[in-house]
Amino acid sequence: MPKITFLANETYCPEGKEIEANTGESVLDVALRHGMEIEHACEKSCACTTCHIVVRKGLDSLEESSENEDDMLDKAWGLEPESRLGCQAIVAQDDLVVEIPKYNVNMVSENH
Repeated sequence: MPKITFLANETYCPEGKEIEANTGESVLDVALRHGMEIEHACEKSCACTTCHIVVRKGLDSLEESSENEDDMLDKAWGLEPESRLGCQAIVAQDDLVVEIPKYNVNMVSENH
């Protein structure tokens, strides 16, 4: 079973967190299932950038991003070559190390 290591983030996991994930689920769903209330204003439909993550390790194990995801990512704060949308990054067999950026473009917290 692959693991996702979330690097420390002041808002979502101040100490960082290592979580077992199921192959085939999104990084966002793994985080939400473990109490990390990452923003997802579009309800996981790849229509915003509030679930923007940076995959620091294991990016090559993920399926390539779609053109729609790439278009959305162009609007993300702090975009990096390793950026993905958490709702679109589907866990494969390899472990991941993920960073949640400090900011996103959501003007109001949705409190999901």
